[in-house]
Amino acid sequence: MNGNNYVIEVNDLVKRYGDFTAVNGISFNVSCGEIFGLLGPNGAGKTTTLEIIETLRDKTSGSVKVLGYDVSKDADQIKKRIGVQLQAAGYYPALTLIELLDLFIGLYNVRADKKQLLERVGLTDKAKAKYKTLSGGQKQRFSICTTLIHQPDIVFLDEPTTGLDPQARRNLWDLIREIKAQGTTVVITTHYMDEAEYLCERVGIMEKGQIVAMNSPAQLIDNLLDSGFTPQRRVKEATLEDVFLNLTGQEWRDE
Repeated sequence: MNGNNYVIEVNDLVKRYGDFTAVNGISFNVSCGEIFGLLGPNGAGKTTTLEIIETLRDKTSGSVKVLGYDVSKDADQIKKRIGVQLQAAGYYPALTLIELLDLFIGLYNVRADKKQLLERVGLTDKAKAKYKTLSGGQKQRFSICTTLIHQPDIVFLDEPTTGLDPQARRNLWDLIREIKAQGTTVVITTHYMDEAEYLCERVGIMEKGQIVAMNSPAQLIDNLLDSGFTPQRRVKEATLEDVFLNLTGQEWRDE
């Protein structure tokens, strides 16, 4: 790895599809052990950017290094050291969680403690349950579980809390912070700005294939306020979601 302790280095990255430029010369770095968020509206280029970093899509030009490896030359080495969250369609619905973990452990060709993996994401009691019987929150937690099997240096999470209720969202936030606390770098995409503000140490905001801002969420907010921005309504120190969770609790629950 480099002397700057960057685990991801993106320089002048471009991705074109014919006449359309999806990613237009972006550059950024991700530091070891941070939670980094890549934000942007649909079509901004963030998914394409992540797929290139994950070695799932070829770039048109520029350079991308992950853990010191070049995505164009060392894809196999990179894949061994990153975890990419699968969506629900990536799992056999009739298999139990233990059977699915056995399958992934075999694919990674590693040794792993299945009980410990399930315990880490609060699914010990669902070990023999079929995947198709899980709630939305449980499926999301299991998808993160499978990214941790081979103890990756970097985990990529694509909109991990979409469609979840407030309890499940907060539980997943706690899990993501625990993953980071154990030394793993986390790269996340989300459409929920409160989620990015709570989890991410830095965010990059993309629009039309370019990065239009990058900093800590707090600094980006301060910059906006310093520019003379006035909120349309007074921001309170708690949200309606805080009220909801205070009244109903935050524990994991079966839906």
